[in-house]
Amino acid sequence: MTEASYDLVIIGGGIHGVGAAQAGAAAGYSVLVLEQNSLAAGTSSRSSKLIHGGLRYLESAQLGLVRECLHERALLLKLAPSLIKLQPFYLPIYKHTRRHPWQIRAGLSLYATLGGLNKAATFKEIPRCKWGELDGLATHDLQKVYRYFDGQTDDAALTRAVMHSAQSLGAKLELPAKVVSIEIDGDDCSIRYQADTQERHCRAKVIINAAGPWANQVLNRVSPKASQLPIDLVQGTHIIVDGQLTQGVYYVEAPQDQRAVFAIPWKGQTMVGTTETIYSGDPANVAPLPQEESYLCDVLGSYFPRYRGITREQIQSSFAGLRVLPKAPGNAFSRPRETLLHLDNQERPRIATIYGGKLTAYRLTSEKLIQQLTPHLPERPQRGDTRQLRLLPV
Repeated sequence: MTEASYDLVIIGGGIHGVGAAQAGAAAGYSVLVLEQNSLAAGTSSRSSKLIHGGLRYLESAQLGLVRECLHERALLLKLAPSLIKLQPFYLPIYKHTRRHPWQIRAGLSLYATLGGLNKAATFKEIPRCKWGELDGLATHDLQKVYRYFDGQTDDAALTRAVMHSAQSLGAKLELPAKVVSIEIDGDDCSIRYQADTQERHCRAKVIINAAGPWANQVLNRVSPKASQLPIDLVQGTHIIVDGQLTQGVYYVEAPQDQRAVFAIPWKGQTMVGTTETIYSGDPANVAPLPQEESYLCDVLGSYFPRYRGITREQIQSSFAGLRVLPKAPGNAFSRPRETLLHLDNQERPRIATIYGGKLTAYRLTSEKLIQQLTPHLPERPQRGDTRQLRLLPV
């Protein structure tokens, strides 16, 4: 039986896999996505569900990353208005807060400038007489409260919408489909995968490895051996508790270690996250740790008296996802968050691996990757432009 052949075979149905499928199909290429479980089954349904510029990345001078994310936020708000909503974010500053009011104001001013000084980039100080309206936020030793805006989404729904857009441009999806082996031979790659208890085969000019935490596992199945980068998997946990925040998202500093934590309104409840714990083991087995859940309960109770003393037993649900970061010394919180696009061969790439990546920048990451691969793919008539393709709920 003749093997099906594609310009691009994409491994992984998370936000970066479907983003690459949309960008590849829009550029005119034949595309197949192989996902081992279901769309957004991994990290792409376990994020903080925010479309944001990354205000905290200003502290580590990642200005380019923040500018890119703010540009993408503005674009996605136009392309997916039913999936992404602009939300007010409140940033309270107390006497014990590590960052002083002038530092926060300077950061917000830079954030607004990088965001183009449009309406979505504006910020203001909330007057003391309005503090009582902020969902019961603790006011003892409170010095200032700033409000700015960022986006919120349902990450899994956004992933499904992007895949649907890719399919409308001709991309194909197979799931569940688990890659068994990849052989680089001649000008093509041969992929063997398991689907519906049957073994199937296909060929690709280029494989895009968008398997997230499983990326190096995929590369281990390549023959001849493909180069890979050493990575750390960093677990991030969120908890969901009863009670709703009505005014917006709260961006607070964890008293325990001064990390940034969000308290987020989510489907009539409150979601709190996230943590950063180095993870080892099978990515499929990631789960919230008791100490992470207790940590988030303590953070929530520190800022909202109605939750003071909340225990793990009062958590309605929790989930954990894995970030992919380049292996490095030091704590995960302070590491750079730029996405790495790794090619197995610079002269003639056969496998392109996406390491890391931010939900907000998935479209731009995908666009850059397809542009990088274009010289190594057949010429095809373009079918669309991801900067103009509307995204609708599926």
